[in-house]
Amino acid sequence: MIFTSYWFLLFAVVAMAVFRLLPRPWLRQGWLAVACATFHWHFAGPAGVKPIIVLMVITYLAGLTRRRWVCALGMFASVAALCFYKYSLFLIGGIVAPLSAPAAASLAAAATHALPGAPPLGMSFFAFEFIHYLFEVRRGGAPIRNPLSFALFAIFFPSLVAGPIKRYAQFLPSLRAAAASANSASDLAEGLARVGLGFAKKILIADQLTAYIDFFQPHFDDQTLVQKWIILAAIAFRILMDFSGYSDIAIGCARIMGITLPENFNWPYAARNLQEFWTRWHISLSLWIRDYVYIPLGGGRHGWPRRVLNAVIAFGLCGLWHGPAGHFVLWGLYHGCGLGLCAVYPMIPEIGKPLQAIFRRDAVFGWALTQLFAWFGWLLFFYPTGVAVHMGMQLFGL
Repeated sequence: MIFTSYWFLLFAVVAMAVFRLLPRPWLRQGWLAVACATFHWHFAGPAGVKPIIVLMVITYLAGLTRRRWVCALGMFASVAALCFYKYSLFLIGGIVAPLSAPAAASLAAAATHALPGAPPLGMSFFAFEFIHYLFEVRRGGAPIRNPLSFALFAIFFPSLVAGPIKRYAQFLPSLRAAAASANSASDLAEGLARVGLGFAKKILIADQLTAYIDFFQPHFDDQTLVQKWIILAAIAFRILMDFSGYSDIAIGCARIMGITLPENFNWPYAARNLQEFWTRWHISLSLWIRDYVYIPLGGGRHGWPRRVLNAVIAFGLCGLWHGPAGHFVLWGLYHGCGLGLCAVYPMIPEIGKPLQAIFRRDAVFGWALTQLFAWFGWLLFFYPTGVAVHMGMQLFGL
């Protein structure tokens, strides 16, 4: 993990300290741009940096035109780049292979030759932030005219690897305010505390749970029923501590420099229904999916069948965003179906209203059902579908 490497720790201390000590706003922004570029080059390498530079130039210039069709082409470029670098082999295997195995083999060989060893660092986050930017400009938002400001929005090092996904209209005012006055003692104290919390979550909890899971999960069938449920709980808390720990480190590093990043987690395992869960879990992603996929598809404006379909499509794409594998897509569809059911179950004849009354009267019941649904979903997220289903059945003694 990049944030726990010695290089990053030394880099972050120097980058943030110099930013706070420089005397002029333009010096601070210039220094931050150099630091962000150094970070990106070090961890991504030339093969990972070049595609991002191309996308940055396309997005920046498309935004300056403010023309709807140009912005649409810019968004298409980001989607195409994401599909090419991250999903080429997955799409070939899932779409072309069932139709023609020889054609799929040929395309896979060509793609393997053309692709780098791994997708460009942070490709998914770059694509989503660039799409957000052009979408907002396309519907009337002011474009970023200063190239330095756009570069800082694009490659801001704390959020480059694991988010949170930024909104430019929120980020740039915070950046300008921080550059104007970067010596707040409260920002330093709160940022250091947040970074410390993130490292504690990651190293003291998530990494220990990972070791526990890696030791016991291969022998899942041999465990007692209680032990199997403990493993499920470990899986659920491992991803929460791991991912929220990354977010805490990113948010804390930004805060040390006086820059505010959006919150990403808000006690998701306290949610009492699935809709509330997704207002607490990976908040910047769920809001992006809502604003740029679900609502443009029609949201809930065209009756409950369309509302359910839109939720399933949006979260299917959310699952695919996490990785080029069928079990990620299935995890997304699982949550999309769950959200659709949450929206329409009160309309089910005879049982809908009584169920709704139970959930309103007994918050613990709704909370338990929500966590059970979310935690079982992590099996689909982490394991191949057959393994996940088998583990789920084992948890009920089947």
